[in-house]
Amino acid sequence: MTKTISVLGSTGSIGKNTLDIIRRAAPGTYKVVALTANKSADLIAEQALEFGAEFVALADEDSAKALKEKLAGAGVETGFGPAGVIEAARRSADFTMAAIIGSAGLEPTLAAVQQGNHVGLANKECLVCAGETFMAAVKASGAKLLPVDSEHNAIFQVLEDERAGVRRLILTASGGPFRTASLEALKSVTREDALNHPVWSMGAKISIDSATLMNKGLELIEASWLFDRPSGEIDVIVHPQSIIHSMVEYIDGSVLAQMGSPDMRTPIAYSMGWPKRISAPVQRLDFAKISGLTFFEPDTVKFPALRLAREALEAGGQAPCVLNAANEQAVAAFLDGKIPFLGIAALVERALDTHAKADCFSGAPSDAQAVIALDRHARRTVDEHIVNL
Repeated sequence: MTKTISVLGSTGSIGKNTLDIIRRAAPGTYKVVALTANKSADLIAEQALEFGAEFVALADEDSAKALKEKLAGAGVETGFGPAGVIEAARRSADFTMAAIIGSAGLEPTLAAVQQGNHVGLANKECLVCAGETFMAAVKASGAKLLPVDSEHNAIFQVLEDERAGVRRLILTASGGPFRTASLEALKSVTREDALNHPVWSMGAKISIDSATLMNKGLELIEASWLFDRPSGEIDVIVHPQSIIHSMVEYIDGSVLAQMGSPDMRTPIAYSMGWPKRISAPVQRLDFAKISGLTFFEPDTVKFPALRLAREALEAGGQAPCVLNAANEQAVAAFLDGKIPFLGIAALVERALDTHAKADCFSGAPSDAQAVIALDRHARRTVDEHIVNL
């Protein structure tokens, strides 16, 4: 039977890999319902025509003319702006890949969840910014939330059959491009240096988050919501080879791990095929050629972002949302050449301190609109601190 699929964020890395799996599948296996992107009119038009999408939406309304011209006569419906992206998310589909980067993905992903079908979650910010609201929506709709981040997907695979007797979750981290760099060397990191990840091929924002270890901090918060575990039961370990994607330790001393080549098409395929497994075009592990697997503790002095994320998780309330918004704004400033690499975590910490002093962490945002308002406020705080960095 044909499975209908929508891809929110189809022009990003996760979206492209999702479509690659569809492309390689037998004809008739999948039917693409909707695709969304920010403003990549050329690429999303190509995708729509190749996969026969019914509906395409761009968040950037200025790109409307270009998209309409490219899809003229193709019989593809189009939508623009945030409302258009949300409409795409609300289209009936058996599976929706939620891969819009950052807090911009919250409302569309919530809209997909509210349809009550299977949602592949590749947007960790939904849970970081609005964990309580988001998980309540999942429960109310009966949707099946399938984590796509390789670490959370690994834990999901290990925990699926047995959740009793868990002692702790262990998230692995590659360590990014600067894991062996000195603190002094980090002062002169360039944009190009930070984007050059040694293992994974990712978009700019996620690559910078990996370089600061904020990506692992956001994953720590996400794991807490996904698997209903407090901060004290979630550890992070650096594993440069990225062969073990995460582990679960049980009370009897057993540690179960999910392993595989560092290729996002594995967790994507797992989420697309669940509850069955489907083929993925990834390199198979050759254990005879693996020279060794190494592990060590993350350095939270060199990489304070991980510490800040854990503190935000433990503070609760609005702190994780402020953390995420401040980080997104600071990363954008770094990519634009406005601040140094170490300024990213420094700005996030200042934003958290500013909001804490104003006693803003008393309660979690009540809904998506409250999240958006808090997000904007935290970004303004970062902008105010940039001039004094």
